[in-house]
Parts: sequence; C-alpha cells; structure tokens
Amino acid sequence: MRKFLTWSFLNVVMISLVVKHANGDDWAQFLGPHRNGVSAETGLVNAWPANGPEVVWRTSLGVSMSGIAVVEGAAFTMFQDKISQYVVCLNAVDGKERWRTPVAPVYENAMGHGPRATPAVADSHVFAFTGEGILVALKMEDGKQLWSVNVPKLLNGKPNGYGVSCSPLITGDYVIVHSGTKAAAVAAFGIADGRLAWKAGSGNAGYSSPVLMSLNGETQIVSLIGSSAMGIEPETGKELWSFPFPTEFDCNTASPVRLDDQHILISAGENHGSVVLAANSETNGTTAKKVWSSLGKDSQLRAEWQTPVIHEGHLYGLDNQGGAGPITNLVCMRLKDHKTVWQKNRFGKSNLILADGKLFLTTMEGEVVIVEASPEEFRELSRATIMDTTRQAPALADGHLFVRDDKEVVCINVKSR
Repeated sequence: MRKFLTWSFLNVVMISLVVKHANGDDWAQFLGPHRNGVSAETGLVNAWPANGPEVVWRTSLGVSMSGIAVVEGAAFTMFQDKISQYVVCLNAVDGKERWRTPVAPVYENAMGHGPRATPAVADSHVFAFTGEGILVALKMEDGKQLWSVNVPKLLNGKPNGYGVSCSPLITGDYVIVHSGTKAAAVAAFGIADGRLAWKAGSGNAGYSSPVLMSLNGETQIVSLIGSSAMGIEPETGKELWSFPFPTEFDCNTASPVRLDDQHILISAGENHGSVVLAANSETNGTTAKKVWSSLGKDSQLRAEWQTPVIHEGHLYGLDNQGGAGPITNLVCMRLKDHKTVWQKNRFGKSNLILADGKLFLTTMEGEVVIVEASPEEFRELSRATIMDTTRQAPALADGHLFVRDDKEVVCINVKSR
C-alpha cells in the first residue's frame, strides 16, 4: 500500500516529524507539527504595532469550531452555511478561496452549530471529521471527495451529546479518530480507501483528540476518551495500557500532553483536575501509573478545552474554575516538582499555542494576546481585538498567525521586522 504521511519520533527528547512533500513551516493538523501546540518558528513579534496587528487578509466563511491546517501555501478549515457542512481550501497568501466541498448536511447542537474538528493534511490529501461523525478524505488539489464513512453508524453508536470534536490523526497508512461506541472507543481507517483497519477500547469518545507520542522509546497513540486514557499500538490497535479518568458529562476535551520520554499529563475541566502518568515497559507489557495528581475544585490545573503547552521545563495552561464557569486563570507550572510558579487570575477563556518563547492566545472576546513564556512572572506583551467570539486555537505557518471566528478566517503577519 502506498505510504502517505508518517508521524514518527526520532529521539527520546525532541519529537521530530517526518512529512512527505511539506516544509517545516507547515501546520498540517490540529495543534501543529507535533500535535502539541508548539512551533519551532523564531523571529516573531514581541508586541503588536501601535495601530494593531497587521492583518494580511480576511475571508468570510460561516459557523464552525474547526481550527485551521496550513500546508504548502494553502489553508484548510471547515464551516457550514444553511445547507451543508464544508471543507474549504484558501490561498494562505491572500485568502482567496480555491475550493469548497460539501461533506455532510447542516449540523445543529444546543452547545453550538457546525463542525468542531480540525482537518489533517497528508501527502496531497485532506481528512476531516464532521459534527455528526462522518469521516471524509478529499484531494488537496481540487477538493474531490475520495471516500466517506459515517463512523458512529458503521460501529452501531451515536455521536457525542455535544457533537464530534475529535480531530483526525494520520499515522502510517491509517487515519485515527475517537469513535466512541460500545464496539470501539478508538478506530483506524485506511487512508487509501476508508476501510476499517482496527478498533480499540469501548465507551464514549469524550471531546479530546488522539496524539502520537514516544514513551520509553515506544511509539504509541495516546487517547483521552470519555472516561479514561489509553495507550494503543498504532499498527494493530492493541491496547497497551488504560487509566480511569471519568469526568462529568464525559467532558475530557484537552489532548494528552507528553512531558518527557516517560510522563504524560491528562487534564479536564468541570472542576476535575490533572494527573501525571508514568509509562513503563515491563515484562508483562506496558503500564501507566499515576505519579502525581491535583484533583477537585482546588486543583492547580483544570484544562477545560485548551491543551497546555510545554517550554523549557515548564507547563503553561489555562485553568478553568467551576463547572464550565466563566473564570479561567493562566498558570505556569514547574514540571520537576509540579509547583505552580505563577498564576494570572481571571485571564479569561482562551486558547493558546507557543512559539519563539511566547504564548500566542486567542480569547473568547475576539482578542489576540502575546504573553512571554517565562517562569519568572506573568508578563503580557500585547493585546488587540480583531474578531468576534472564538474558541479555536491559532495556527502558525511561515510567520503568519491564522485565526477564525464564526464569520471570518483572519491571517495576521507575526514576523518581526
């Protein structure tokens, strides 16, 4: 079978991505090159100009919680109008629309309408997951649909109560999604034909997305599903380990975070909290055991739907107080002893990525904020309002930040002059 994009880890400290026909500045999937919200780009602005960020272009679209993938000069996202859900391709340079492909009927939900997942791009193909769980493959060049699978229907289940928000993960010849049924919590489909390749676990999907990571030198998929975290062998779907992590309403939404070659952090809002697991290879198989936790209403970190980022031995994340409440703090936690070294109270509901020693955040007030990623103290460098309410994390490619709300996709120049 022809190989598409393979995510692999070449050493135990730094995660390196092997991408065919894509450059190092691409943001080809949810949360970027390594699926951890971190970019290697440098030479970025420390503050917005006096008259605000330099907006390169704005393109009107429609309702969506989908993020943006950027590959080879093209930006991909999802949205819906009054007729259909679409995957759309825009020129990354000027925002002009190249194509749009209808992939499912309109999706409506009391917690927000439209698709939730971010497309993944692999070797000239685009993979997307709709609000009701239809997985599609399209040609990157012209948006032609190659195949489509209604995942809940195939596996005799139903979509999540708040909609399907798992962003597809590409590894080897498979596209991986959280299927969330009694037959399969996680499922792999052939990227060439959409056929079911393997399935793993059982139970509701939750709202998180799977991550490929290396633990103890072993590459595995780590999935935080509705009531547990699990490690899975990518080629076979074999369950390597499982750890219970039940949350009210199955609201496990932030992705698992690799802290180092052995440790993983999982976190959830709804006053739940965080746990650090140590993955160990033993004679009777791989295990994952709790080595630290901070749970309940006084937890140090309750990541609601924002995946924390790691920088120079510290974690930066958004801690939500209360059951989906309005109070969200920005925190910095030292990894070696799990101590919170600073906390900016009531920073606001936001999403974040990290690049060039800075956090780039989008707030639900439509702001873009730059914060220094330093453990010394909280230092906000700049803030500006450029759009309406948003929940999507930014994408960063070739010195440009791509953000969106329910009306527009906006491209901002973040190169330092």
